[in-house]
Amino acid sequence: MSEANTLLMHPSRSVGADLQAWIKVGGGEGLLAALANAGNIINTLRDANLAGMGGAGFPSWRKWEAAAAASGSKGDKYIVCNGNEDEPGTFKDRYLLAHTPHQVIEGMLIAAAAVGANHVVLYINPHQTESIAAVSAAIAQWQGSGLMGKLEAFLGKPVHLKLVETSGRYIGGEETAVVSWLDGGFPFPRRKPPYPAESGVDGQPTLINNTETFANVPHILRNGAEWYRSLGEGEASGTKLYSLSGDVLNPGLYELPMGTTLHDLIFVHGGGMLEGRAFKAVFTGGPSNTLLTAADLDVPLDFASVRARHSSLGTGAMIVISEGTSVVRKVAEYVEFFATNSCGQCPPCKGGTFQLARLLNRIDSGVSTEDDLRALQSLCRLLPGSGRCALIDGAVTVTQSSMRTFPQEYGLGSADN
Repeated sequence: MSEANTLLMHPSRSVGADLQAWIKVGGGEGLLAALANAGNIINTLRDANLAGMGGAGFPSWRKWEAAAAASGSKGDKYIVCNGNEDEPGTFKDRYLLAHTPHQVIEGMLIAAAAVGANHVVLYINPHQTESIAAVSAAIAQWQGSGLMGKLEAFLGKPVHLKLVETSGRYIGGEETAVVSWLDGGFPFPRRKPPYPAESGVDGQPTLINNTETFANVPHILRNGAEWYRSLGEGEASGTKLYSLSGDVLNPGLYELPMGTTLHDLIFVHGGGMLEGRAFKAVFTGGPSNTLLTAADLDVPLDFASVRARHSSLGTGAMIVISEGTSVVRKVAEYVEFFATNSCGQCPPCKGGTFQLARLLNRIDSGVSTEDDLRALQSLCRLLPGSGRCALIDGAVTVTQSSMRTFPQEYGLGSADN
């Protein structure tokens, strides 16, 4: 059985907003190691194979390298922790921010040293009141601290550390929407390039990473890249926070080695299915990816392995459903979520998600016609790539996946046909 809670959720990390308690368990050592050899910070993250934990699994060091190489017209650079977290089934970042905010902040300050940033912003969903309270208290303790003084001496300028509440909208978590909101606008995504690392907040280079990504950084700088890689299973590196929910006996947040199998997450750590229920499928990485079925229970839960099954690990959210649960109903609920949370600036997205949800509800209610099915299939062909962000693509992906994996529930015959 894979060992749980060895890094980010280890009991010793759960010190709340108490900076001195954080220092007593090794806090600050990562930042001091980084300042002692700042030119090697990004290389260490590269050697550790630290991936972005917000969804795509993009190599973190590439973003850091781009931000370090960029130069702002005002001499400013920004580090932003994206703690918007508003997707169904995902609840890892709020835990880290509420229970161990200092490891997140320390990771961000190491990033500031690596790229030469003087603005450090924690961007947190206002609905997460416990996180906001803990981070606010933690920020107050860092300001004026000896560790902050060492960072400012290294940079040769003051570091502005602050919390900004997000719009509370799902779309506000998209990285260009983050920039728009921090610039005082509506959280509208925009097309890329330029990427935030090149031109972000106030037109200056901006490094945006997920909460979980930053939380790993102090430990990597303190213990080394090889140590971090050794925590994973197989070819995977480090640990991962998995948000397990749905028809399982023990839903909850689990920190396990990256590469733990889907079977072990559900049936060992999660206690298996609810009594009398049989496993049917799982929405991986939240509700915007391809479904996995019993044939995929052996898949290692790391970015590359899940991608090889034509799905995505995403944020690590795993929403389990059992036999007897309507896949069409669940997909309709998730597509309705996307429709409600579309920012509305791209008509194909706003109208397309609404129409997808309408057709899915008709199918689930048993009043659909063959024309409805054809319209649904047509929308799935036409809509991908039509928006400025991935919201519409996620809605289409989960719809297409459910039609392909459970065609009989759509009146399309068996999965073998």
